[in-house]
Amino acid sequence: MDTELQRHYGLLLGVSSPWRVKNVELRLAIKEVEIELEWEWGKDAECPVCGRACSIYDSGPERTWRHLDTMQFRTLIRARTPRANCREHGVKTMLVPWAAPGGRFTNLFERFAIDVLLASGSVSQACGLLGIGWDAAQKIINRAVDRGLDRRELEGLKRLGMDEKSFKRGQSYITVLTDLDGGRVLDVEEERTGEAAQGVLLSLTPEQKAGVEAVAVDMWEPYVQTIKQELPQADIVHDRYHISAYLNDAVDKVRREEHKELLSRGDETLKGTRQLWLYNPENFRSEQINEFERLKDLNLKVARAWAAKETFSRFWEYESEGWARKFFKEWFVWVTRSRLKPMAEVAHMLKRHLDNLLTYLKHHITNAVTEGLNSKIQSLKSAARGFRSFANYRNRILFFCGKLDLYPL
Repeated sequence: MDTELQRHYGLLLGVSSPWRVKNVELRLAIKEVEIELEWEWGKDAECPVCGRACSIYDSGPERTWRHLDTMQFRTLIRARTPRANCREHGVKTMLVPWAAPGGRFTNLFERFAIDVLLASGSVSQACGLLGIGWDAAQKIINRAVDRGLDRRELEGLKRLGMDEKSFKRGQSYITVLTDLDGGRVLDVEEERTGEAAQGVLLSLTPEQKAGVEAVAVDMWEPYVQTIKQELPQADIVHDRYHISAYLNDAVDKVRREEHKELLSRGDETLKGTRQLWLYNPENFRSEQINEFERLKDLNLKVARAWAAKETFSRFWEYESEGWARKFFKEWFVWVTRSRLKPMAEVAHMLKRHLDNLLTYLKHHITNAVTEGLNSKIQSLKSAARGFRSFANYRNRILFFCGKLDLYPL
């Protein structure tokens, strides 16, 4: 006959026939509770594959699952799981209602662990709060991501982003595909190649691909060619923030060359001015404003380069493709005749990709969402102090940035 304690823990666990609490062992010295569950013999088994009622073949080996703590006591569940003898599928280990197949934790513990992982500053911090090891936490993350990907719905995708992110030291990258409207990472592949771009797009069905209207991407040719191949109906939109970065880099090259030239004559006019030429003047302090105004009046090469960069920002404000083309033609002539080689090189690059710059006027998308997700990915990488395994890196990204339904049923 069940004791009050057994009935108490049965209610807490939500265990019902044909399972019941057989024994509860309280270990005060180590602050641990172990609850032994057993199957009520004589009850029909259920095939885990087809759900058909069948006879019991035998019991599997005894297993233990970690459960939510009880009054700060570490709580374990122990049981032998019956094996069903199905006419169609043969002998199969039955499913248990408190845990997923092959899991070491109960569903309730995994739900709690997922919440703690999502809320913590790092996986290591979450491990300390949960009292589990790093490997156990990674397995919880892996199972959660697998569940989330199986349940994920990708209907209605319209606007995507594709970008690179560093993986290991040196020239080691990953390719990240994002849903710009949903603000989520769709998939990640190792390397920054056409094959990697094709790999992330494999996460989409042909029907989902056909619905994509535009992709924001840098001018990295392997990405561009793969998008044209896999999403021929989609407009390619070169990201304006990457364009700004190219222009800023050209301005800085002009500054460095001119600074070196001036120093050779003992002139330190440009010493310590790098930030003034690259940052938004709207964010300057009052003393920086005065200094910048003085520099702009000195007929410096870098001042002309800066003016060219700032003037180009007007390109994004046009509503008409015709007027935008006219503006670009005039800007291109001005810059290429300026005798500022770094600026002219960027101007020629932009001219080669002009059609994919003009698509911005139609879709008004950038990779700002992708860059925001990349910042979060960088935080994950920094907190983990890097990743040796790409599989773990990918799952960590999808866990925290994929907006997946991660919880067990």
